[in-house]
Amino acid sequence: MSDRDWLAVAVEEAQAGLAEGGIPIGAALVDADGTVLGRGHNRRVQDGDPSAHGETAAFRNAGRRPGYRGTTMVTTLSPCWFCSGLVRQFGISRVVVGEARTFVGGHEWLADNGVEVVVLDDPGCVRMMTDFIARHPQLWNEDIGR
Repeated sequence: MSDRDWLAVAVEEAQAGLAEGGIPIGAALVDADGTVLGRGHNRRVQDGDPSAHGETAAFRNAGRRPGYRGTTMVTTLSPCWFCSGLVRQFGISRVVVGEARTFVGGHEWLADNGVEVVVLDDPGCVRMMTDFIARHPQLWNEDIGR
């Protein structure tokens, strides 16, 4: 599978979150052999939990592992500092970002610290977020801490 195939999994998660009334950010944690270990979406609204980000959901759903080297976190949006910290803390080797136009989180910091970062600049991810932000600016600003 390719980065774009894995991004499709994250997009499915983002769309599920949107359908639940939440913020459309999805993620998947993928093993070096291409196996999706865990997937999830932002559930801050649904669960009333400010730490329920897409990346953290995918990480939790992957379950406990002896290590995360060689794994890839695929996310529809540039990871915030919280999720970037998760990547560094657990030694996730790669991050694939669907888009970084609507929000620039910590992906450059990750790259500066040895994590391979691929920004796909996917038009579907950009459209999904710009549409959401236009419809729900207050919710978006809450999500990004403004």
